Amino acid sequence: MSIPLEDLFNDVIGKSMRGQGLSEADVAAKAGVSAEVVAAAKGGEVDDAVLGKIAPVLGLHGPSLITMAHNGWKPADVNLPGLAQFNTTYHDMTVNAYIVWDEATKEAAAFDTGADAQPMLDFIQQHGLKLSHIFITHTHPDHILDLAKLSGGGLVTSLVHAKESCAGAKTFSLDDKPSWSIGGLKIEPRSTWGHSKGGISYVVTGLAKPVVVVGDALFASSMGGGMVSFAEALATNRKELFTLPDETVVCPGHGPLTTIGEEKAHNPFYPETK
Repeated sequence: MSIPLEDLFNDVIGKSMRGQGLSEADVAAKAGVSAEVVAAAKGGEVDDAVLGKIAPVLGLHGPSLITMAHNGWKPADVNLPGLAQFNTTYHDMTVNAYIVWDEATKEAAAFDTGADAQPMLDFIQQHGLKLSHIFITHTHPDHILDLAKLSGGGLVTSLVHAKESCAGAKTFSLDDKPSWSIGGLKIEPRSTWGHSKGGISYVVTGLAKPVVVVGDALFASSMGGGMVSFAEALATNRKELFTLPDETVVCPGHGPLTTIGEEKAHNPFYPETK
């Protein structure tokens, strides 16, 4: 499955400006350029010199932003036994959901539902899997739209952070240091809030490589908008995600699979990892 990057370079610029409350005039004054060229860059015009000047003002890594502007990088394909990605259409975009499973026991867990859980249900049946848990990264509608169907009307345990309770799901608190076993796999939650008030990333160990399902906390070359707190979205990603091993497979809510190592090298929002 080849899924394009979720964000273009100018989406990254826009998210950073909105998150920091910066106007085009603010950025222009600090970068020593005109507001018109900032507006042009935000609108998608590619000018390497301008991007190089405004990137540090926005806390972005200039070379990575310029690479994005020229479509110069995409993450390597991931093929990890025990991990499946599902991409469904929601209005004018697509959204991802995931299944992980233990090859030996066939026990499985799902992460979010996407807009239509039928492909996940078909996959579970085709591979003889036993779905025991559904883990919710956050409760924005595109991620939980088909929870009732995937859970069989509540027959499968669905779990969500207490700050984002939703119908049909049990809540958990990070204070309790919860973890779950799915056959030989272990799942541990980490707080990556900022895009949403109780956003959770789930670290999965027990496959050939570690996996982290991040919802909208992190995308290939980008991140979710800081709808609740841009500063906390950046900070929690730095603390909880960028400290994971480089080989960790990142499963985002939108866009292609990536790895922590690739995001350290290519994500403009994290200049300190370059």
